[in-house]
Amino acid sequence: MEFNNIYQGLISGKEKLALVGLGYVGMPIAVEFAKHIKVIGFDINEKRVKEYASGIDATNEVGKAIKDTTVDFTSDPDRLKEAKFIIVAVPTPVNDDTTPDLKPVEGASRTVGQNLAPGTIVVFESTVYPGVTENICVPIIEKESGLKCGVDWKIGYSPERINPGDYIHRLPNIVKVVSGMDEESAGEIKKVYDIVIKAGTFMVSNIKTAEAVKVVENSQRDINIAFMNEIAMICDRMRIDTDEVLAGMNTKWNALGFKPGLVGGHCIGIDPYYLTNAAEKLGYHSQIILNGRKVNDSIGAFVADAAIKEMIEAGLAPKKATVLIMGLTFKENCPDTRNSKVVDIINRLKEYEINPVVTDSWADPEVAKQEYGVNLVAWEDIPKADCVIVAVGHSEYRSMSMMQLKELFKSEQADEDKVLIDVKSLYRMDELKASGMRFWRL
Repeated sequence: MEFNNIYQGLISGKEKLALVGLGYVGMPIAVEFAKHIKVIGFDINEKRVKEYASGIDATNEVGKAIKDTTVDFTSDPDRLKEAKFIIVAVPTPVNDDTTPDLKPVEGASRTVGQNLAPGTIVVFESTVYPGVTENICVPIIEKESGLKCGVDWKIGYSPERINPGDYIHRLPNIVKVVSGMDEESAGEIKKVYDIVIKAGTFMVSNIKTAEAVKVVENSQRDINIAFMNEIAMICDRMRIDTDEVLAGMNTKWNALGFKPGLVGGHCIGIDPYYLTNAAEKLGYHSQIILNGRKVNDSIGAFVADAAIKEMIEAGLAPKKATVLIMGLTFKENCPDTRNSKVVDIINRLKEYEINPVVTDSWADPEVAKQEYGVNLVAWEDIPKADCVIVAVGHSEYRSMSMMQLKELFKSEQADEDKVLIDVKSLYRMDELKASGMRFWRL
């Protein structure tokens, strides 16, 4: 069976490409490809599909472009039979014990297998540990379809690199790593991605290598941030400002520019576990990666403890104090709340019988309630606070003046009793000192 004419079929309009999974990764891919070829966008979430079809982008990843896209959005899996090139971009979370949760990718494999046309190339973009695509996904697709991989259809892997909320590094200008099960499939996959990837594609020799690229690049970032978080904890004990230390360090040509912070989201806080889990199956126990994870997973509690300490030193009774947390999403200017580490701050405060008020205009209140049991309070309804924790660097928080920040506190409080916790070091040190407020920053 010929597989080297799929690219030409897509370009000519005779064939279609399908996206399975229309979240923060899959939907932007579908929209970008639809600018050049025919695209079917499939997701099992009917509500999400209807929103996209109505021109509503709840992810905020493509914005107004969703209204003009030609993507054929559907929740009918039977439509996948129309495609000759299928990209799977479903989430790959971890279980409570940090082991990989492959249920979404296994479910997607079953759906693809049940609706696979002969002569199709299937490419997985979901982050997995090396071996998952060939050892887990392929057998499922073969069983469901009755078609033999390598004969009736072919498989490839291209790790996603979309950064939610990043409007500079977009799909077309990020180099794309691609791979295929053999030379023919790899070449065709590269040509298809080259349709939209202006920065170019980087082909690796096999699928396992491509799978490793993703978990290694995110593990590297996780470890670097863990080092910065450890430095922040040391600087806190030394009573010196971490941000000033790092500013000085970054004047050197080979400084890496990392900063401390809450490490959440669907990639950096999860992918290292995929790598270490695979390593442990081969008899190797991580010496660095897991310790980095341990440090990063402790930062939420560290911030909460700092807030309590500052309140006590200000003469406040923490249990009776009104604590306001600004921001719930895992990063700034993005509605994505997956694996948000702000929740760790909330949970730690609750251990001290403190129920903080949480606000975030970017986050979906329904998702916050469903996923974390957090009732988001609208900005206009937030009460005056004793302690304000600015946990996420949304633009509207970053642009606030000291006067505006002071207005968030109870009017009867003296400035020195107002406790401001600046997790992201959003505000200038000279302005913080001049405000007269009691402040702490990571």
